[in-house]
Amino acid sequence: MLVLLLGIIILHVAVLVLLFVSTIVSSWLVSNGYSADLWQNCSEGVSSTWNCLSASNNEWLQSVQAMMILSIIFSVLSLFLFFCQLFTLTKGGRFYLTGIFQLLAGLCVVAGASIFTVRHTEWSRDNASFGYAYILAWVAFPLAVISGIIYVILRKRE
Repeated sequence: MLVLLLGIIILHVAVLVLLFVSTIVSSWLVSNGYSADLWQNCSEGVSSTWNCLSASNNEWLQSVQAMMILSIIFSVLSLFLFFCQLFTLTKGGRFYLTGIFQLLAGLCVVAGASIFTVRHTEWSRDNASFGYAYILAWVAFPLAVISGIIYVILRKRE
């Protein structure tokens, strides 16, 4: 039982790390001498210095920012609720609240990444490709959903 509990916590922390990295790191779109994320656009200037400007104020980009931040908030709340329920839940009880918050985190990630996928062409350069932070967001989605389902199925034992 301890191994299962440790595995669930490691999975949840891995999802949190993926969400933080994908939200903060500047490589949602990359090309030669250009990098863009949810917060700023950077291009390589003269003498190999990077010039960074804040990202545009498009409504769709702000919604992606909001979805990614909400996913982090829901996942942190889910981890906090898991530890609270671990000590207060009665024997045989299920971690429904924890699972719901983790599933909400997964839904926010998929909503944000989907919006970015559809609308990035309005904002980016023609030859830009998706960066690793974008891919990490898509990897975090199924892991968050799997984690949420595990929490819903999980029963507390002594």
